[in-house]
Amino acid sequence: MALTVLGIVIGMSALVATIGLTRTAGNRIISQFDQLAATELFITARPGMATGTIDPRAIPWDAPERLVRLNGVVAAGLLSDVNVRDMLVSASPVVDPSNQTAFKLAVRAASPDLFRAVRADLASGRFIDGGHSARAERVAILGPDAARRLGITGVERLPAIYVGDELYLVIGILRDVVRKPELLGSVIIPEGTARRHFSLFGPGMVIVETKIGAASLIALQARAALRPDDPRTLRVQLPQEPRRVRDDVQTDLNMMFLLLGGLSLVVGALGIANITLVGVMERTAEIGLRRAIGATRRHIASQFLIESASMGVVGGLLGSSVGVLIVVGVSAYQVWTPVLDPLAPLLAPAVGGVIGLLSGVYPASRAAALEPAEAFRH
Repeated sequence: MALTVLGIVIGMSALVATIGLTRTAGNRIISQFDQLAATELFITARPGMATGTIDPRAIPWDAPERLVRLNGVVAAGLLSDVNVRDMLVSASPVVDPSNQTAFKLAVRAASPDLFRAVRADLASGRFIDGGHSARAERVAILGPDAARRLGITGVERLPAIYVGDELYLVIGILRDVVRKPELLGSVIIPEGTARRHFSLFGPGMVIVETKIGAASLIALQARAALRPDDPRTLRVQLPQEPRRVRDDVQTDLNMMFLLLGGLSLVVGALGIANITLVGVMERTAEIGLRRAIGATRRHIASQFLIESASMGVVGGLLGSSVGVLIVVGVSAYQVWTPVLDPLAPLLAPAVGGVIGLLSGVYPASRAAALEPAEAFRH
């Protein structure tokens, strides 16, 4: 019986802990999401109404300088896909048939301010600056995935890569970016280099980071700031409504963790049903004696139902306490703010009692069905 109660304790503590950790982790995730989503917007060229094609010169090259003049803009940068045709990227000019050394990697052109706008973090080296772009220097920054494929781990020994037949000096390797994760597997070159050597006619996208709460206002002002002659040629993409996304994420987290807690409770309920049924089989003589001295079937059924419900109540009470301690302990370790639903610990003993009561229905009916003579034969 003690081990069965322990099963309910584990199941109920898992349920209470998962509900608490869901709310705590969800609060943490959503707060970070709100901070990120509420401070970003993307500006691209809109396809023409008549032709359906995009004007490559729709976005001006000085778009970052124009946007940072707007109150509420923290950083703005240009990002463009560079058409390198069939050129492969390699770290060695030697072709080794037994080992792949050349790869088809995305090459992207960036303005110096892009790295601040995407919140890039360097693992080694330095970022591209305005001088690199103005002089159209053949330098590159590698995303961590691209650097791993090319076998480059640092810039201490001045590594270089080939884009086609042209040599580019690697001046930096990214560790991570908060926005535009496709940069992690890309080769990033200065926009001036892309304009001179790859005929890049215009920027592909402007990435803007704003202050919290200013994204909607900047979205209204950005098109007029960049193209006062024809604002309709630009499209401003705002992130999805944070509140709706937050609710969707919270619902998904709740469903996932509640399913895990519910599975634990099912295991505990099966434990109660099993131990109660075994108890009926082991106590047939006791049941027969009680029936012989006047106990009715309802008395016998009530006895076993009370026992199974009591195990559920005790397990729920202990499990809710353990669950609260788990939530507080994990939150303290992760330096999170614990978020607890006050109803979960309070309702846990009642839920455990109901589970124990339902788990004891079949064993109790088996015990009540025994006749005195049949019980004594066992």
